[in-house]
Amino acid sequence: MATVPQSATHLFDELVPTALANHPDKAREVNAIYGFKITGDGGGEWTVDLAGEAPNCVKGDTGKAQCTIEVAHEDFTQMFSNPQLGMQLYFQGKLRVTGDPMLATKLQKFFELAGQV
Repeated sequence: MATVPQSATHLFDELVPTALANHPDKAREVNAIYGFKITGDGGGEWTVDLAGEAPNCVKGDTGKAQCTIEVAHEDFTQMFSNPQLGMQLYFQGKLRVTGDPMLATKLQKFFELAGQV
């Protein structure tokens, strides 16, 4: 059963590092480095490296992200429970993608992996 995060902080500080440690091969299949900038209560900035030998998630912007996702915390939590919402948020201007937009299409794999804690 998938674990639903209580907030972006819960997701990136607890669930993602555990999922990456438990499933490094699945993480490397995504083969990208993401930056997440989540605004509002429960938000923050993180860099998730799914391309390295040891996939990891660190607080802050390392400047190495190939694709950066910027979204409000409320929209982010909705997107986590319904990944198809991402395109809708994007076209509404509520989700910004910078860098390689094709990598944003791999986010569903990332969310599935993060939920496997």
